[in-house]
Amino acid sequence: MRRLFILSIVVAIAGLLAFAACVPSRAPGYQQPYPYGSGGGGMMGGGGMGGGMMGPGGMGGGMMGPGGMGGGMMGGGAPYNPQARPITIDQAAEAVRLYLNTYGGDLAVTEIMEFAFNFYAEVEETATGVHAMELLIDRYSGQVYPEMGPNMMWNTKYGMMGSQAGTPSARMPVGPEQAQNIAQKYLDTSLPGLTVAEADTFYGYYTLHTMKGGQIEGMLSVNGYSGAVWYHTWHGPFIGMKEFE
Repeated sequence: MRRLFILSIVVAIAGLLAFAACVPSRAPGYQQPYPYGSGGGGMMGGGGMGGGMMGPGGMGGGMMGPGGMGGGMMGGGAPYNPQARPITIDQAAEAVRLYLNTYGGDLAVTEIMEFAFNFYAEVEETATGVHAMELLIDRYSGQVYPEMGPNMMWNTKYGMMGSQAGTPSARMPVGPEQAQNIAQKYLDTSLPGLTVAEADTFYGYYTLHTMKGGQIEGMLSVNGYSGAVWYHTWHGPFIGMKEFE
């Protein structure tokens, strides 16, 4: 029994060390609005992994409760710090650059968008000009995460299915202009009054800004093989953006 007890402690410590090694980068000078956790009310909190695939406030938003991955593996009822202030777009960009260091030197951030629930970053391959991945940055902690949705499920090079997709290619059966037409038809039916901008090409799909009255409203993605549309519901209202060369 004593050996089993000691073994369980060793396994637990190893798990904590492995988790710590995977903690995403943070922007310099961030102000954490919560005393613990990773950003507010949950494991990835306060907008955590982008306002949530199923609702605002984190990766669950509504799946397991507001404010992170379920209202809180680490948070839940954590008291909010009203003195905390969001990081800037430039700080978010620096956090992304630190995050990209783990991939080598071929990736660069080209655009940062600020939304009510998170910052969003587009990353490009410098050698090919193809968009590589989409990232989310916590507005307070500056922690960087791969965006959920198309970035994980449709990205044939950097996503979850990359190893099963064969040789990744930015040349797809659905072209960028066709993707733009598909996206507009979707908006005309589901969100009348919105229009789409030009398509940014990723491996396996396209992402397009949605517009209202000539201003950015949000974004959606179109699968480059099936033409399926995935509207990004996890950002919240648009605040501003900055492009980087």
